[in-house]
Amino acid sequence: MLSGDHTVAVDPEALEKSISAATQGLLAYRQSDGHWVFELEADSTIPAEYILLRHYLAEPVDAALEAKLGNYLRRTQGRHGGWPLVQDGPFDMSASVKSYFALKMIGDSVDAPHMVRAREAIRSRGGASGVNVFTRFLLAFYGVLSWRAVPVLPVEIMLLPMWSPFHLSRISYWARTTIVPLMVMAALKPLAKNPKGVGIDELFLQDPKSVGMTKKAPHQSWGWFTLFSTLDRILRVVEPLFPKKLRQRAIDAALAFTEERLNGEDGMGAIYPPMANIVMMYEALGKGEDFPPRAVTRKGIDRLLVIGEHEAYCQPCVSPVWDTALTCHALAEAGGEDMLAKMKQGLDWLKPKQVLDLKGDWAAKAPDVRPGGWAFQYNNPHYPDLDDTAVVVMAMDRARRQFGSQEYDTAIARGREWIEGLQSRDGGWAAFDANNLEYYLNNIPFSDHGALLDPPTEDVTARCISMLAQLGETAASSKPLADGVAYLRRTQLAEGSWYGRWGLNYIYGTWSVLCALNAAGIDHRDPMMRKAVDWLVSVQNKDGGWGEDAVSYRLDYKGFEDAPSTSSQTAWALLGLMAAGEVEHPAVLRGVQYLKGTQTEKGLWDEARYTATGFPRVFYLRYHGYSKFFPLWALARYRNLRSTNSRVVGVGM
Repeated sequence: MLSGDHTVAVDPEALEKSISAATQGLLAYRQSDGHWVFELEADSTIPAEYILLRHYLAEPVDAALEAKLGNYLRRTQGRHGGWPLVQDGPFDMSASVKSYFALKMIGDSVDAPHMVRAREAIRSRGGASGVNVFTRFLLAFYGVLSWRAVPVLPVEIMLLPMWSPFHLSRISYWARTTIVPLMVMAALKPLAKNPKGVGIDELFLQDPKSVGMTKKAPHQSWGWFTLFSTLDRILRVVEPLFPKKLRQRAIDAALAFTEERLNGEDGMGAIYPPMANIVMMYEALGKGEDFPPRAVTRKGIDRLLVIGEHEAYCQPCVSPVWDTALTCHALAEAGGEDMLAKMKQGLDWLKPKQVLDLKGDWAAKAPDVRPGGWAFQYNNPHYPDLDDTAVVVMAMDRARRQFGSQEYDTAIARGREWIEGLQSRDGGWAAFDANNLEYYLNNIPFSDHGALLDPPTEDVTARCISMLAQLGETAASSKPLADGVAYLRRTQLAEGSWYGRWGLNYIYGTWSVLCALNAAGIDHRDPMMRKAVDWLVSVQNKDGGWGEDAVSYRLDYKGFEDAPSTSSQTAWALLGLMAAGEVEHPAVLRGVQYLKGTQTEKGLWDEARYTATGFPRVFYLRYHGYSKFFPLWALARYRNLRSTNSRVVGVGM
């Protein structure tokens, strides 16, 4: 994408000023107890679902809040008339139908120009029958669709033995926590209270009650899909014949599962979908709004709201552990006595968040492993994750090196032990579980989103390798590390990049892997690293930055999908190139100049684009902290390497 080299050397004094300004800007977001938490924004579906939840329950109308939520939904409407999953993204049917429904629910006239545009956009693309399975369930609860339009989801699944091909332990944590209360509602088939009687029949090209089951999704194979669709049709006939006592046993098992994991106001799984489903489940069971499990979960949902002067939206979850750990790395890179002190206070906040006394759902496949991980949110003890744990451990190890302290030794050792114990048999690591490799399940009708599983991925594997290597392991001394490096060798694409599951996308994956390979002692001249460097350089934008579009997750990926430069993706590319020994490369200089040139007066960066991933092709995230700590990290790393003779990154990320 680049021709010629029109850069000039970075002035050290100007670079130092940029780093100082970015550091002060980042510190301004520090919480009083020493941690950081930034807004975590998804698309319009979560705020739309929040509005619909309130009307499902017939809660008192909060006109001021609804007005702000409505402002957010209207602002995020795309030029195509519908709603996208990312800023300036293509039309998405499910997001558009939910957003239209929510706006109509709060009183927007169907004749208002934005509603007319939305309706025309939906109808011109085949109508609302094209929504995904989760949206179909919501519309069934509202009586818009019949139950023939959703997959059979028998709650008796709760009673299946561990060896069953459909056991809950075979699906991801987010699917597990979402499905359990949903299965109870599927058995009870409740109807929303909907006091205003709002419907959306006008979005369909046919009688909504005539809508049948979903079609095969692009990721699904015809053989498996046909088998599971046949099973769905059989279940549809026999499910009403299931014994009532068996059904009650299954509902009781679902309630026991839920109540063991309620997790106070942080909520089951600490993510919005299961929390909303739990509240609706208790409503369907006749439990009033004061019933403690329902009340505490409902209160937790409101804690996810971000309410501004003119707009409001609902976050899918919060990210304090992730934000704090990454900020600590940025501060360690920035250096200076005050920054290191702030870093230590952040780590001291993180230390008691380690889960040491509870074996979560991950233990179903790793029963002999001791707990020792960190979760993403404030509290989520049943579901710690490997990515957060590796990043926290590396930050603590950096502090240990800096201060010569032993206070984090036990936490580091337990985190490492837990991560080693959750390596999957293919050598990779997943986010929450080991060996969640039952890919056939993505072919069931319920899994039209293709995100039912939590298999190993290149970015999480890289993070775990980085941690082991930073703690002193090599391929010769550590079989887990050696197996992980072999996994990364197998998964590099022909173009030189690696897939990024949790960040967008190949830039994120390639940064993560280059850091891991460097830490693991792989020679920078290794063809694997050379190909990756060449690829990163080849996809740099003309302005010196890097950007990548969410469409890169398409199933028929044929090569890099460029996009306007962002500060976070530019920082990842720079950190990756520097990890590969390329601090002197002209592309690095151009990238540094891009970051310096786009820094705001407040010392930070504006970043409206989404650069993170919830579920590829389905759900994306905009971490408001990414434009605050990643660019600082990259600039400080560049300064630090330029000021030494070795030019070698000596830490895992």
